[in-house]
Amino acid sequence: MADLFGTAPEPAPRPRSSDAAKVPPRAGPLADRLRPQALSEVVGQEHLTGPDGVLTRMLGNGSLGSIIFWGPPGTGKTTVARLLAGEVGFAFEQISAIFSGVADLKKVFESARLRRQSGRQTLLFVDEIHRFNRAQQDSFLPVMEDGTVVLVGATTENPSFELNAALLSRARVLTFQSHDATSLSQLLERAEAAENCPLPLDEEARAVLLRMADGDGRAILTLAEEVWRAAKPGETLDAETLQRIVQRRAPVYDKSQDGHYNLISALHKSVRGSDPDAALYYLCRMLDAGEDPLYLGRRLVRMAVEDIGLADPRALMIANAAKDAYDYLGSPEGELALAQATVYLASAPKSNAVYTAYKAAMRAAKENGSLLPPRHILNAPTKLMKSEGYGSGYAYDHDQPDAFSGQDYFPEALGRQSFYRPTERGEEARIGARMAEWNRLRRLRSRND
Repeated sequence: MADLFGTAPEPAPRPRSSDAAKVPPRAGPLADRLRPQALSEVVGQEHLTGPDGVLTRMLGNGSLGSIIFWGPPGTGKTTVARLLAGEVGFAFEQISAIFSGVADLKKVFESARLRRQSGRQTLLFVDEIHRFNRAQQDSFLPVMEDGTVVLVGATTENPSFELNAALLSRARVLTFQSHDATSLSQLLERAEAAENCPLPLDEEARAVLLRMADGDGRAILTLAEEVWRAAKPGETLDAETLQRIVQRRAPVYDKSQDGHYNLISALHKSVRGSDPDAALYYLCRMLDAGEDPLYLGRRLVRMAVEDIGLADPRALMIANAAKDAYDYLGSPEGELALAQATVYLASAPKSNAVYTAYKAAMRAAKENGSLLPPRHILNAPTKLMKSEGYGSGYAYDHDQPDAFSGQDYFPEALGRQSFYRPTERGEEARIGARMAEWNRLRRLRSRND
């Protein structure tokens, strides 16, 4: 029998779907029956388990430290943890943060201590580890440090945000990737070979089934079982019939692949291009596809500072307020705040002057090294520094006519630079007028000096 994520002998040519018999019922879900029996059989995570993968190298060096597996559901985190324990001969203990508390952890730790006294180590796999609170996460630290357990935690959330720093400093984070169409197809082929029965789907329906799984290896096998159960003898399902039978809509786009980047690019460029209708359309496309609304909120903030800037300073406040409103209200009420911000940004005057100035100033900072500012603007807290001329000749702007001294603040070796050039759009037109007047006064006072 082939394994869930593994290789298998080349299957015999598949019979035509119309000739296929229904798969006889078997004990247990297909995904459980086809689990890999060795790391080398895992597919879809070659960067970890392949011949030159991180875990392969780790095992080859004869060492196994605590690890955090970060990745979406159905990518093999639990399976790989179990296989790791087998590879190094550790006892395998598994708990879930959803169903476990401090009392459960104490029991597991005590069992691991007793096991260690008899000469055997324990690999403790903690599913959904991010669901433990900070104090519960701290309880792992002593048993990790003294070698009572080797911890392998699994999380679908960003460890940087969900796990405390002390735990992260003692564990290596390894990322599991969503299955792509190629690895999902491999899983279907292995399932068909194992069951000796092709899926009764035409080519379009098969492609739709892959999209329905949304990168989840367990889901693709569960869907395959549903298809085998539902199809009539001799029937070949098309895409429309497939979606009606399994009652699952194919994702509009894969949130980690081209569709995601195409739509966020379309949203951003529609805002930049001052087309509120198109921007609103792409926002709704992404929300309808299941995109994280807070991700969209963060992107709106980016658009406000990159493409609008000081042409309308309120754009940043409105984008931030929309993000916070969604965080406070949740769906579906909070999504209206994102829509409001999208329309505001798209209809606001545009300027990338600050964005351009920032990049130019950063380039100058990197290229010119550690130049000393002019001495008249240096602080002089000691007599020695005063004797060296620090602070000498500084003009306090509030005491000057028009509250403007016109002094030069750039390092002498660099000379005066011009990074920010405001446009004549929106609020920047007024900013530009003020800067022009300051430049006039600066030139006048420079001639007088």
